[in-house]
Amino acid sequence: MKKAIYSGTFDPITNGHIDIIKRGLKVFDQIIVAVAVSDAKKPMFDLDQRVAYVNEATKTMNVKAIPFDGLLVDFAKQQNIKTIIRGLRAVSDFEYELQMGYANSSLDNDLDTVYFMPKLQNAFVSSSIVREVLKFDGDISHIVPNEVLQMIKKRD
Repeated sequence: MKKAIYSGTFDPITNGHIDIIKRGLKVFDQIIVAVAVSDAKKPMFDLDQRVAYVNEATKTMNVKAIPFDGLLVDFAKQQNIKTIIRGLRAVSDFEYELQMGYANSSLDNDLDTVYFMPKLQNAFVSSSIVREVLKFDGDISHIVPNEVLQMIKKRD
């Protein structure tokens, strides 16, 4: 079975993330969504909520959400996975992701990174935008999976 890791804070998971996961599943049999603890980023949602959001949004896909803390290369070794998938929305993403890909490769020569571009309708979507809109009670129904929207509403 060909597996890949898609890592991030997923604070919360968005339609853009789902787009990348679906693209990844065209190439890989299973995607492990590595949900980072990321205390330094001060997530809006706690780790258990973020994992639950990913699991609910991907329940019909061959996806498994697993929390992790530490280096992604160490997590990849623990999972016995040699490929990371990442999404690219803009040139600024490319520069950052290229650096991260090189850094990961320098720590583990056998680790590859594959990049996917989301559909144009998801190119602007980020968890940061979702959090900002949520702060002002704005409508996020068009940028997060419906399952996640319902879970966020129940949380409030």
